[in-house]
Amino acid sequence: MTESSLSEKTIAVVGMARTGMACARVLVDLGATPILFDRKNPHELGRELGEAKRLGVEARVGHPGVDFDGIDLLIPSPGVPATAHMFKDAVARGVEVVSEIELAYRIAKAPIIAITGTNGKTTTTVLTGRMLQADGREAYIAGNVAAGDIGVPLVTAAHKASADGVIVAEISTFQLEWITSFKPKVAMLLNIGADHIDRHTQEEYAALKVRIFEHQTGEDYSVINLDNEPVRSRTEDVGGHKLYFSRKENVEHGAFIDGERVVVRIGDTETVACSITDIRLPGEHNQENVLAACLGAIAFGVRPESIQKALHEFTGVVHRMEWVAKIGGVDYINNSMCTNVEAFVRSVEAVNGRPVVIAGGKHKGGDLSPLAEVVSSRAKHLVLIGASVDEIEEAVRATGFGDITHAADMNDAVAKASLVAESGDTVMLAPGCASFDMFRNFEERGEVFKAAVRHRASTGQGD
Repeated sequence: MTESSLSEKTIAVVGMARTGMACARVLVDLGATPILFDRKNPHELGRELGEAKRLGVEARVGHPGVDFDGIDLLIPSPGVPATAHMFKDAVARGVEVVSEIELAYRIAKAPIIAITGTNGKTTTTVLTGRMLQADGREAYIAGNVAAGDIGVPLVTAAHKASADGVIVAEISTFQLEWITSFKPKVAMLLNIGADHIDRHTQEEYAALKVRIFEHQTGEDYSVINLDNEPVRSRTEDVGGHKLYFSRKENVEHGAFIDGERVVVRIGDTETVACSITDIRLPGEHNQENVLAACLGAIAFGVRPESIQKALHEFTGVVHRMEWVAKIGGVDYINNSMCTNVEAFVRSVEAVNGRPVVIAGGKHKGGDLSPLAEVVSSRAKHLVLIGASVDEIEEAVRATGFGDITHAADMNDAVAKASLVAESGDTVMLAPGCASFDMFRNFEERGEVFKAAVRHRASTGQGD
């Protein structure tokens, strides 16, 4: 499928959120006829329905099904499980189902760097894009990036980018469910941990992550975390030219830390990409993100001085270890993107001293003992909010740790954390859970946390 082959096709787009509306805009521009479907009621979709009307696109809302009469192609929302009846019906009717990233790949002129993993995707995606941009490249930061206004949907970038450009895209597990030819020039798998157990088994989840390499050939690069055993054991047979990154080992092909240097070896070329002191992001996990980003950048010919410039200017993205304020000598850190247990562990370990941690939300399933153990060994106090407070508290108390407080909402959580924190301490929002029990998404959760902190700062409550 190319841009021209979409002309005059009728395409069902399921879901009228950010990705669905982006698909509709691109499809209209390519001469296709998209029809939008969404189970939400019209009063919940005012802005989206207004845009659909301006585009001249039909929208069928308020019911969960899809009418397949006259439909040539179905593009699902990542939020709808692959087991949903509509997809079985589509396959039975001979209607091809492809994800937004598959559509994007089919119309893209520019090569794609695709990045997935349980944790670190957004930071690595944005950082890789910044390295390319610092080198003067036409680089688009795209995909599942949720970092303010930094990124665009992959289908949008694919439509805009010229053949001389590069698209750096964050790819989610759900987006990999419906691919048939998606073949990034560089594919990165940063890590595999426990996540989305409410939708997949751990084995299913891991298998989906590895699909990012599925269609690669020897002319492509497969970037693999040598230090993550689930990644290492599942990527022996990938088709791309394998490049490894490791904090612990010198690697023959890839990126590693040699003393104070980040070294990259691709083919016969060895490059000192940067110094460890150039990395301003806290935590060993961010060293891994930098190693992966350096590999992606150097694979596209980015010069070391451009990498160093990008690292010097890059202090992280919103909702990821984001410093908010210092009040009464206490630092407040927003890490609302921390939505699973592994991210929680890495976040707490990245903070100097013993932080006061605000955690909780809707636990997505899996073992809570690593969260409990790092709280017991590294935290000063734990403030819990959300639907899973009892489950988390039980796991933490089983370690013998008892400095736990419940809070009614985020404002209450910040107030109670502030009472415990002393000058020199850190109060960190690191939920370790999904946000949907109390907020629309993790971005809203982070903004509410920052507003609560800034209110304290403006009223002098911490002084």
